[in-house]
Order: sequence, then structure tokens, then C-alpha cells
Amino acid sequence: MKTDVLVIGGGPAGLSAALSAAKEGAKVIIAERDNLGGILNQCIHSGFGLRYFGEELTGPEYASRFVRKVAAEKNISIIKGSVICADKNRCCEIATESGYESISAGAVVIATGCRERPAGTLNIAGGHPAGIFTAGTAQRLINIDGLCVGKKIVILGSGDIGLIMARRFTLEGAKVEAVLEAMPTPGGLNRNIAQCLKDFNIPLRLSTTVVEVLGQKRVEGVVTAQVDENIRPIKGTEQTIPCDTLILSVGLIPENDLFGFLTLDRRTKGPFTDNLGQCEVSGYFACGNALHVHDLVDNVTYESENAGKNAALFALGKLRSENSVKVNCGNSIASVVPQFIKEGSPSVIYIRVKKKIKNAMLFAARPDGTIIKSIKRLAFAPNETISLELPALSGISYDNIIIDASGEA
Repeated sequence: MKTDVLVIGGGPAGLSAALSAAKEGAKVIIAERDNLGGILNQCIHSGFGLRYFGEELTGPEYASRFVRKVAAEKNISIIKGSVICADKNRCCEIATESGYESISAGAVVIATGCRERPAGTLNIAGGHPAGIFTAGTAQRLINIDGLCVGKKIVILGSGDIGLIMARRFTLEGAKVEAVLEAMPTPGGLNRNIAQCLKDFNIPLRLSTTVVEVLGQKRVEGVVTAQVDENIRPIKGTEQTIPCDTLILSVGLIPENDLFGFLTLDRRTKGPFTDNLGQCEVSGYFACGNALHVHDLVDNVTYESENAGKNAALFALGKLRSENSVKVNCGNSIASVVPQFIKEGSPSVIYIRVKKKIKNAMLFAARPDGTIIKSIKRLAFAPNETISLELPALSGISYDNIIIDASGEA
């Protein structure tokens, strides 16, 4: 089977990319192993769509708007199945209920999302009793299956999913004993810290981690300890918190195992891309949490529309090849996406800083120090993604730009 554009993943990124590609006149196939809408189907809380739709929606409401558009688009078809292999020539094998389907695509959009970091990566002492869940698994069990996983909860990690689940458990009648965060600053958005923890008087303990899980058949408690600047437990600071459930919200990893031929950025764990969304392997485009972990689904949509549009133009032979410059991280910057900018196209750079900076200016500069664009704020923090819009570069006479920030620690 042949198609202009194959979109792998039917979550918010894949749906947006498919619609954008179809708008350019491309024939599109979405390969999705589950229901369209992806992770948004289990995110029943509100807070989605403020930027994109100008109104506050729940996750299922946000997803359903795109699902309906996809269903009405004659240039888009759906294959329910799992992509099990892909090659540089944009040939993909999909395992479906009726057998294997081989698809040759003019362009491929990677919209596979991300996975949660599991307990095995944390090196926590103790056994493996029942009652340890990742935050996403617990969210699915409660919101989709109607099962509350515990009554006395400790949450390790202050990412947005962990914060939202702290509120969700409380609303279900469970007691959240504490949210622990190994870093000195929270990992989630400030609005979630306020609405999910402070509004419910749930304690947040920074620079603190779990060093041991207690219990044999079921979790009976956890031993916590404060950590130093190298995230090493400080001896003598141990405390025991009785609980029956430990929820892990300790990070997300972009899902790119299928694409071993792509070079991944060690900072984001996603593939290198340019501002058109194209990876280093020609004809492959990436967007959403498969590219880098986002804090707002609205940004996923904007980014994915851009990738889908350019994937269609590539497949239809309309995407021009332009000169590009590399985007480098300055001393204060943890990551940037995209890592390359094509001449002649405006771009949005998604940036995370390494640590909190007050009275701050974030800027993009040429090698000679000339500032291309800058923004100022009272503070930048590691738990937020900063968007920096750059004008189209033309007449490029340099090979890189640098993104950095200045201000007070």
C-alpha cells in the first residue's frame, strides 16, 4: 500500500499533523494501536485549549474536536494496529488484527508520544510489593477503569501528571500524605502546584526522595531522605511515611525505539529536527512528545500542524531545500528544539533553562553577538517550556546561532 503521508500515532500530535497534511492535498494514513485521542482520553481534568481554542476544555473534549475533523476528512484513513518496523526509505510494517500491512510513504510523521520512566530506573531499596504505580497507569485505572489504586498515597516526583493525580486521589477520598521531589524546584507548572497541591493542603517536600519501600505483599510505607546538590541521600535525614501506595511521576521519555536510524538529542531524547519538523533522515518528520516532552497540549498542536504541513509538501515534491544553521545551547540552557533552522522560514524555538533565573532575558544571537530576538521576564524556571519566535532568516552567512539567558540566580 502507498500513501503520501503516514502518521504514526493518533494522539493529539498525530491528529493535528494528519489534518494539516490533508489540508495541503496529501493522502494521509494514521496508524494507531488504540483509540484516537491518545493520552487525552484519560485526562478528564480541565485546563486544555486555552491557547488554541481560547476556552478551557477537558482532555477528552480537546481530543474529540480533532477526532471529529479527522472523521470528516476524505483524504485521511485510519489503520488500527502497531507499527513494528520502519526503515530509512519510509517503508513501514504494521501489525493489525487481520495480519501485516506494508506501507510505503512519501513522508512519515513520528507522533508516537512518550512513555513513563519505570520504577526499575530509580534504584530504590526494598522489595517489589503491590501498590507501586506510575502516575499515568494510576490515572488510567481511575479515570478509564473506575479503580482507585490506594487509600494512603505518597507521590514521588512533582511532574504535572503527579500533581494532577494528587488532586484526583484527594477527590476520590484517598489521603495524599506528601508529594516528594528530588530537585530543589518543582517539576510541574506553577498553576498545577497551586490548583492541585496548595488548594488541597497537600505537602510538597523538595530535595527529598524515597530511599526504601517497606512491605512484602503490599506497600506498608516508604523511607524518605533529603538529598544534596548531586541528588545523593543525606545520611541522618531519613523519615518513614506510612502508606499503602507509591505513585511514580519521575519523568517521561520520548518513544523513538522504532527509529534506530535517527540521531537522538541527548538532552531531549528526541530526534534532531529543523524548524520544518524534518529529521536528519530525509522525509521523516517528528512532533509532539515523541520530539520533546511538552507541558501544554496547545503547543503540541501548533508544532504538529507545522510538521504535518511540511511532510505533505515534501511528499508532493513542493518542499524547497534551503540552507540551515545549527541552534546551540548556551551555558544557562538545558535544551532547545528544533536544533536546526532553515533559511527563509520563521520558527518557534522551545527552550528549557537549567535553573531558575530572576530578572531574566532570554535571547537568540549570531556568532558575532548580534541579538536576533530576545524576551524579558521576571523569572524563567526549569519547569516551564519557553517559546521564542524567530523571524525568517535570510542571506545566512554564519553556521550557527546560540540560545542563552542572563539574569540573577
